[in-house]
Amino acid sequence: MLTRLPQSPAVPETGLLTGLSTWTWPGTTPDGRHMAHILLAHPPGRAGHDTPAVVEARMRHLAECLGGLARAEDPVPDLHGRLKIIGSQVLLHFSGARWGLRLPTHPSWTRLVHDAGHAALILGLDPLAQSADASRLDTYLDAALAADRLLFGFARTA
Repeated sequence: MLTRLPQSPAVPETGLLTGLSTWTWPGTTPDGRHMAHILLAHPPGRAGHDTPAVVEARMRHLAECLGGLARAEDPVPDLHGRLKIIGSQVLLHFSGARWGLRLPTHPSWTRLVHDAGHAALILGLDPLAQSADASRLDTYLDAALAADRLLFGFARTA
């Protein structure tokens, strides 16, 4: 017999947020407009219990904490108030979290977020080490997109 478990609130795990792999870069949209991008990925497993299924579940929960993200073929949701610019810092806010995730910034990227009021948010369902260089990021994004292992949203400023 199955027993229904109580639903836990959509609050991200502090340990995941502090160890999350994050990248930001200025890029372009398919129609040539400039857009800020954010990629979030789980760091590679440091313990035997970080199986692919566990990593995916954590990342899907993180997507829920952001207000829901979409697959590539679905309409991309607007996530209002998720980005907060404080001086030269940009924070990504998650529902239920006390603090925002501090994103890596560069003046041109921060200016793009400030001027546009949003950034394309990409969440990978598979692990990627924070040390990955641009070539590895491109390979990861291409493979994950082809395998439907990315979720998308537009993170907007408050």
